[in-house]
Amino acid sequence: MPRKVLLIADPGIDTAFAVALALNDPALDVVGLLPTAGNVSAEQATANVHTLIDVMDPPKWPKLAAAIPVRYGSDGLALHGPGGLGGVTFPSALRHTLHPADKVLCELAREHPREVTVVNLGPLTTLAAALDRDPALPAVLDQTVIVGGAWREPGNAGPVAEFHMHLDPDAARRVFAGELNPLLLTLDTTRKLIFSPSDLLELPNPDSRTCQFLRQIVPFGIRASSNLYGIEGFHLKDVLGTAAVALPGCVSSEARYVDVETRGDLTRGMTVIDARPGATAAPNARVATGAAAGDVRAYIARTLKAAH
Repeated sequence: MPRKVLLIADPGIDTAFAVALALNDPALDVVGLLPTAGNVSAEQATANVHTLIDVMDPPKWPKLAAAIPVRYGSDGLALHGPGGLGGVTFPSALRHTLHPADKVLCELAREHPREVTVVNLGPLTTLAAALDRDPALPAVLDQTVIVGGAWREPGNAGPVAEFHMHLDPDAARRVFAGELNPLLLTLDTTRKLIFSPSDLLELPNPDSRTCQFLRQIVPFGIRASSNLYGIEGFHLKDVLGTAAVALPGCVSSEARYVDVETRGDLTRGMTVIDARPGATAAPNARVATGAAAGDVRAYIARTLKAAH
């Protein structure tokens, strides 16, 4: 029986890879693909999730939504290109009368009680709004996976802050207080998923719609990673969110108490993980401590080889 997943996405190149894997994995049933501002604006995120569905045309289309109309102080366009998908323009038609993403999340969770795993691949604005809309949501969801935060690694939106947490630290704090007990995939683990240019440009099924699309969007990310960070290749950080659900056991974790700093010129968005021996606060998350990178790479190759 395929596992029901709901993706919250701010597409983004690595987010597009993560969504592509989920849509092409027969072991996953993507019941919802919900946009959020982050790498791109809310309006662009809504357009981009439609583009992903239109271009890849999966056998079963997930339910779509409109991103919450929030404006952040920064974005990811320097890394992901104009429009977020490597600066490439794709034909896509927006559907009318889309409901807000937080409303659709609550509806899908109620429609499939205790069956849906939420995989949050962007800022936590939508998930926090869903908790506000339906405080009983944690009892209805199966699991929650969050890609974001930094523990022992430096931040990528500041000295100690990871991009997703930095954009909306207030929402992140509310989510960790919301009794979801999420699996948190920080930069400590997601940065291990770096792929060489040849890995990204020589995908295993070049005739498939999915691989043709991905090959179009990655060149910008490869160039930007080199120019911005001196890295030869590209981090597919969000892919670990999909893999963590598709490959049970590929991520090791520890139960920890997690909070997020909401103020401070240098620390806004810092993920505070209490690792003190004998800490009194009860754990509220499972923080990833490692990932089987080889298994994840094999999963990517296997899934894309059979992609549509």
